[in-house]
Amino acid sequence: MDSFRQNWCLSIHDKDKICSMPTFEDFKLKKQLKNTLSDLGFEKPTPIQQESYSTILGGFDFVGIAQTGTGKTIAYLLPILQDLKFSDQQHPRVLVLAPTRELVIQIVEEIEKLTPNITVRVLGLYGGTNNFNAQKQAVLQGQDIIVATPRRLYDLAISNALRLKSIKKLVIDEVDIMLDFGYKTQLKNIFEHLPTKRQNILFSATMTDYVDELITDFLVNPIRKTISISGTPPENISQECYAVPNFYSKVNLLNHLLEDKKEFHKVLVFVGTQLNAVRLFETLDFKYETSLIHAGKEQNYRTSSIEDFENGTSRILIATDVISRGIDMEKVSHVISFDTPSYPENYMHRIGRTGRAEEQGKAILFYTEKELEQKEAMESLMNYTIPLKEWPEEVKKASQLTDEEKAKPLLPEEPARKNTISEINSAFHEKSAKNSKEKVERVSYQQVLKERFKKPIRRGDKIQNMKKKNKKK
Repeated sequence: MDSFRQNWCLSIHDKDKICSMPTFEDFKLKKQLKNTLSDLGFEKPTPIQQESYSTILGGFDFVGIAQTGTGKTIAYLLPILQDLKFSDQQHPRVLVLAPTRELVIQIVEEIEKLTPNITVRVLGLYGGTNNFNAQKQAVLQGQDIIVATPRRLYDLAISNALRLKSIKKLVIDEVDIMLDFGYKTQLKNIFEHLPTKRQNILFSATMTDYVDELITDFLVNPIRKTISISGTPPENISQECYAVPNFYSKVNLLNHLLEDKKEFHKVLVFVGTQLNAVRLFETLDFKYETSLIHAGKEQNYRTSSIEDFENGTSRILIATDVISRGIDMEKVSHVISFDTPSYPENYMHRIGRTGRAEEQGKAILFYTEKELEQKEAMESLMNYTIPLKEWPEEVKKASQLTDEEKAKPLLPEEPARKNTISEINSAFHEKSAKNSKEKVERVSYQQVLKERFKKPIRRGDKIQNMKKKNKKK
């Protein structure tokens, strides 16, 4: 067993290993699951599916590091569904946490695809819509598997609608982006509502210090499996880049490329900020063929944008990195990085949206002089120099700049001079009574009344007291 608990590093492109992989028929699976996999056309497991199945089924804490698009969702769902027995209990036994609403929806769909012949109750919980009470009622009806974003899950847990003490298996999918989104504190709060004795399963595309810290704090002797190096670009994705002077020149170049609708038939365009996403959407020539998605959009709008892109209503989808990881989109012909990502790992996740299921894909990068350092960091991570394409002669380079690109004028430096004594003295002035630190004796309202009316000498002598007071006046 000790030899089994070690870090594995397999290359997904190692043909000998892939050829020697077992089929799903060799897995210890229920007949219903085997039949479903066969109906879905799944024959051979991917490396991460092969390496994780027996470990998760054995009940060990598990950490899987693998690139986006390598089948991580099915890698943890198969052993969980294999081990999940029928029960009519109200409270869930499996909890899957995901960073985005889109990924929650996708995981629920994957579970439903795998369980047409198995009785499994699954529910997706996420915010962004006015459905809190509806989700609360659905939870109370009884569920086996809950798939949720951390914020919505925690809201339901503290409202006592969702009891988490019955959870036997916890899965955190895309844990690196979960921590990037700032969910660390919320995860710790959720852990306090979970039973101490549980199986923890973590999947990530990259290993970071934050991920390692989470593993150390909350997992018990986890078995780690690393499938491929996170910076290795898939061989079936060709890459090229253009040096571009500014934002509006990028728009002109993108318009030029998108004119070839046969070649660029399903294009995912990544931008760095919500502002640039909206700006590009409003200035692109192909606005009526384009959908837009970013974290600031409401859930219904985001879902509609993805559906339009999936079913071909929209040829182009402009997106921020909110969907660069974990969302499975088929037949994407091109991924265009309109803005160079700040983190080199994000470039890998972006281009992973094309070339799915071993199909050929194409990735194009636009970069400005200010983004050159970020581009070089990406190339260093991949150990690969992205081929540079020449600027098309028919494309005009724009002189117009965005507010962010305009250089801020530098104010001329004034020579330093010493202040004279008179100037220094003139800077001081008398403090107002309000701001003075000198204590002022305060008299309470009760004291004023007491002084004014005084205490009567005897009962009923108030009139005499008032007469004496008038004489003094």
